[in-house]
Amino acid sequence: MKKILKLALCAACVVGMVACNGEQKTDVKSDKEAALQRAMKPYVENTVIATYSKMADEGLVLLDKCEQILKANEAGTDYSTLMAEAGTAWRAMRKYWEQSEAFLYGPAAAHNIDPHIDSWPLDFNAMNSLLNDASKMAELEEEGGAYVGDKLGYALKGFHAAEYLLFETVEQEGRAVGTGKTHAANLTHAEAVYLLGIVEDLAQQAILLEDCWSGGKINERKEGVITDGEGESMSYGENYGDYLVNAGQPGSLYKTYQEAAEEIIAGCVDIAGEVAELKMGNPYLSNTPDQRDYIESPYSCTSTTDFADNIRSIKNAYEGAQAGDYSISNYVYSQDNELDGKVRKAIEESIAAIEAIQDFENKAKGDTQVKAAMDKVQELEELLDNEVLALLAK
Repeated sequence: MKKILKLALCAACVVGMVACNGEQKTDVKSDKEAALQRAMKPYVENTVIATYSKMADEGLVLLDKCEQILKANEAGTDYSTLMAEAGTAWRAMRKYWEQSEAFLYGPAAAHNIDPHIDSWPLDFNAMNSLLNDASKMAELEEEGGAYVGDKLGYALKGFHAAEYLLFETVEQEGRAVGTGKTHAANLTHAEAVYLLGIVEDLAQQAILLEDCWSGGKINERKEGVITDGEGESMSYGENYGDYLVNAGQPGSLYKTYQEAAEEIIAGCVDIAGEVAELKMGNPYLSNTPDQRDYIESPYSCTSTTDFADNIRSIKNAYEGAQAGDYSISNYVYSQDNELDGKVRKAIEESIAAIEAIQDFENKAKGDTQVKAAMDKVQELEELLDNEVLALLAK
């Protein structure tokens, strides 16, 4: 913070920095702090909250479809169309989740929401044991999402458990391989009950992310989904967005806007590294069964869409999600326009390289397109980690 001292014989004060009111000194934000402060509100409202809000909206659509699937299953009526519609809703919800992965710090990490809804691979042995346990399935049917959320491990819930029940698989070499098509109306009753419980829990977690970042500014329908039958809310009662918008103020986790900006870029670095080294890197190497099965969305066959959306989450965090949003990119440009151009180019080239990959789920091992995409994303990771963070620290 710059300190402006009023001199005894000063004839005039610097406009916009300190008033001529007899005070001895006034704290004034540095140009960097003022610029980064300007980036925080658009980032919080138009990137983070907007993404989580859309994700939660799609979660409610998916929840509605799964409720109808269970009713049709119990009534013995055809629900093939509902399965297709649920698959579409799953993909839409998944898209917003992947576009949020540059901001997995904060509530997603603190409340374990990330592993809660996005762990893979599935534990098929435990899943089959659950589905064949009449006592546990009766509990699940009674308690719904609460049972899934509280009593099942990460490998039995979230996006990928729902994905497995929604999308077709065929057996190849002892593995369930996805076709990308939704199942016909052929779920067992236990599977339909389980699917609804998974999706109720998934929708609740999505709403909690929106709730945590917005300070409880969610609609009545969403409030109802995260409120139990006794009127108790699942809300954590926090407003993480305010921590960034009000950096340096009492109660914020961030002492300066520079710290807040560094957190944002660190989130981008983390997801770039995960995409290159784990999400693509493990299947590309495939030297062990664990690496072979490290396919992110193997049943819907949307892995490359997931990866591209992860890079879009970086794009939105760095450049702003809406046209005209002031962002960290604006500040970087003001200090080093060549670096800003390099980052923007690396983002676009990473997305293009990922989208050029063909049939990732089946051909990732040793594939030249996968390697090319990994290299592009690693270049982006290094730019953000080595150059953008260094510029912010100056």
